[in-house]
Amino acid sequence: MNQMTPPSEITEPDAGAGPSVYAHAPSSVSFNKLRKRLIRNVRQAIEDFGMVDHDAAASGARPRWLVALSGGKDSYGLLALLMDLKWRGLLPVDLIACNLDQGQPNFPKHVLPDYLSAHGIPHRIEYRDTYSVVTEKVPEGATYCALCSRLRRGNLYRVAREEGCEALVLGHHRDDILETFFLNLFHGGRLAAMPPKLLNDEGDVQVLRPLAYCAEEDLVRFAEALQFPIIPCDLCGSQDGLQRNAMKAMIADIERRMPGRKDTMIRALGNVRASHLLDRSLFDFASLSLTEEKAEA
Repeated sequence: MNQMTPPSEITEPDAGAGPSVYAHAPSSVSFNKLRKRLIRNVRQAIEDFGMVDHDAAASGARPRWLVALSGGKDSYGLLALLMDLKWRGLLPVDLIACNLDQGQPNFPKHVLPDYLSAHGIPHRIEYRDTYSVVTEKVPEGATYCALCSRLRRGNLYRVAREEGCEALVLGHHRDDILETFFLNLFHGGRLAAMPPKLLNDEGDVQVLRPLAYCAEEDLVRFAEALQFPIIPCDLCGSQDGLQRNAMKAMIADIERRMPGRKDTMIRALGNVRASHLLDRSLFDFASLSLTEEKAEA
């Protein structure tokens, strides 16, 4: 199996070096450190969760990934970081960016194709009016996110198949994963978050989240530094009181009171002790008994 360069040994690039999206990157030490940290986090997630079959890639079966691009900071950052890894020769994968135009009013249709074309990034813009479906089906006052996400995901799976991609790559980051964990804990009555890697129900497309270890505040700074043309979501972004916003505020308050807790919590999600929880399907509590010698005594 091909060995990856340890993430800690990634060298800092010269200012502006790399894919063209970095052409006007700041030359500051702080930006270079930010870029290196994000690259290290992405490579660590790719390695930890086996997102790339390096044996297959070495044999010539080069994987093809569909990178979902919404126009938000996270998906822009994801695409730029994956392109950075490819430029360094550390990601033997072909990338195609895809934006699903969901028919939202006032959506600036030119922004993403102009940006992607200007940087020579292979892409596909897919139009599906899911906006009308969501606004028709969801009662007034309810949140659109769940139905909107399901419709979007289904269309992206279809596009991935049509483009011959084995994986759909999403821009969910560390903070998204923690918020989902607490949503499930407080409202769903289960311990679950966003997996960094999963297989869709049909078993023909993987879903990957290479930003699983990346902090949202780092992605904010990264987007500002590279001046991504951000497109806000006018569908759910206009709705107040979302439960996810409450979780975000709670986690931010914890981090403010006890700095470093976000990193501790994301580590905890990868350090499970089934015998110290209450799930009988994960641990056979009923079979626990005293040893024979102890019982006889």
